[in-house]
Amino acid sequence: MSWNPAIEPICPGADDIDAIETLIVPRARDIGGFEVRRALPSARRQMVGPFVFFDQMGPAEFITDQGIDVRPHPHIGLATVTYLYRGEFQHQDSLGTNQMIHPGEVNWMIAGNGVTHSERTSAETRKGPSSLFGIQTWVALPEEAEETDAAFEHHKEAALPFLEGEGKEVRLIVGTAWGERAPTKTFTEMFYADAVLKAGAKLPLPDDHEDRGLYVTDGSIEVAGDSFDAGQMMVFRPGDAITVTAGPAGARLMLLGGATLNGPRHIWWNFVASSREKIEAAKEAWAAGDWEHGRFQLPPTDDGEFIPLPDR
Repeated sequence: MSWNPAIEPICPGADDIDAIETLIVPRARDIGGFEVRRALPSARRQMVGPFVFFDQMGPAEFITDQGIDVRPHPHIGLATVTYLYRGEFQHQDSLGTNQMIHPGEVNWMIAGNGVTHSERTSAETRKGPSSLFGIQTWVALPEEAEETDAAFEHHKEAALPFLEGEGKEVRLIVGTAWGERAPTKTFTEMFYADAVLKAGAKLPLPDDHEDRGLYVTDGSIEVAGDSFDAGQMMVFRPGDAITVTAGPAGARLMLLGGATLNGPRHIWWNFVASSREKIEAAKEAWAAGDWEHGRFQLPPTDDGEFIPLPDR
């Protein structure tokens, strides 16, 4: 989830493969009956373009009365991107947003100087069995945008550019690629897309972005003669012409990348910043708990509880 249960997450990497700069094999982690696989940040790659956090959520199955309950928690210095394959959940934030998200739609929340939000399975969905499967990412903001005001966008499936043909279906979620532009507001050049490929279908990666990577969600792909199964992220060398081919059962991929930022980012819990001083200031503000006059407020529709600042 966009809540980070670890303060300074580390994921293992794997040896380099020809034509691939970095291969990342995420570690599965249970966060209270719900599994996530975190590909970014990893021990060998903090970011792909501006993407500094990448989690596969689920797949998970819930019985009646069960679901996810990520209590209100803070963010700074980033934008969160939520994209679902299956299921739904309810986003509520300190801007007053109360938004359901369903498969094929996108929630884009710009934290900027500070925002608080929660993510829960809705009361309606809890009336019966349900499932959840999707991807959440964080996009680190450029230094000049870290102090911007928080904002939220939701775009329906029909609003996102959709390309299809030759066994490919590609939905552009954020940024620009293949001559298309998604409606979400961005601060740097980037792209983020969901691709479904039939067996043997070929997909070229955008060649107009500095940093490029992909994550195999389902099935398998072949790159330069090597095969890769679901649950792996590949980061490619800048400038190389890369085409991926779907395996015998087809494949589903998330493609991501863009311009690199001016330097690495400090990550502590749910905070991302270009300096440790900004992290410390956010920690102090959240710990103070001044929801009426302080830097952070609780969502007005979900203000009965919150996740406290970790002890260390």
